[in-house]
Amino acid sequence: MDERKYNMAEEVKVFSTWSSPFALRVIWALKLKGVEFDTIHEDLSSKSPLLLQYNPIHKMVPVLVHNGKVICESLVILEYIDETWKQSPLLPEDPHQKANARFWAKFGDDKVSSIWSDVLMKEGKEQEEGVSASMENLKYLEEEIRGKKFFGGETIGLADIALGWLAYHLVIFEETLGLKLIDQEKFPSLAAWEQEFANAPIIRENWPDRDKLANLFGVLREANLGKGTPK
Repeated sequence: MDERKYNMAEEVKVFSTWSSPFALRVIWALKLKGVEFDTIHEDLSSKSPLLLQYNPIHKMVPVLVHNGKVICESLVILEYIDETWKQSPLLPEDPHQKANARFWAKFGDDKVSSIWSDVLMKEGKEQEEGVSASMENLKYLEEEIRGKKFFGGETIGLADIALGWLAYHLVIFEETLGLKLIDQEKFPSLAAWEQEFANAPIIRENWPDRDKLANLFGVLREANLGKGTPK
């Protein structure tokens, strides 16, 4: 059966918001596999009844709806996508390599993502402590990616997609604060991965607007530090 016609016959919807790196993971995965889908753009300050119905526990994006079936949480969605559409696999066949990819994807969410709360939303001594802790976690990523093009090897895989926000959101975030966490001298392999991942055509074509994202980071930071009100 022609894959394109098969995809067009399916109902595939992604509930997303423009700035979410978690929703972006789902969009990347579907694009990499050539799966056609509709995007439902959510305003998280005024969530739609459908989003609240589909994700009543977390009430957040992303949500994938496939032929009426609802799947929530980005890493869970990525595995569902990989198991449902076999082309361009995100996970390797080897059980150990598969477990390793899952480990680094989870490590990114459990440890590396704390950059947002520990660095972006802090200042002074608290921010310095957050930077120190973040650098320790980035060292583990540097060791893992050393000698490889992607965390998935020669092609983009689950861990790359899960950590993909480092290649764009973090770069803009660094510019907002005037600091550099991933630099060429301290993390040469991770910095090279950032460039390789960010410039992959399907990845590059789906980044959110740079200026708009930088403005959002600034607004969130000011509001969190008590210097303003989110708009």
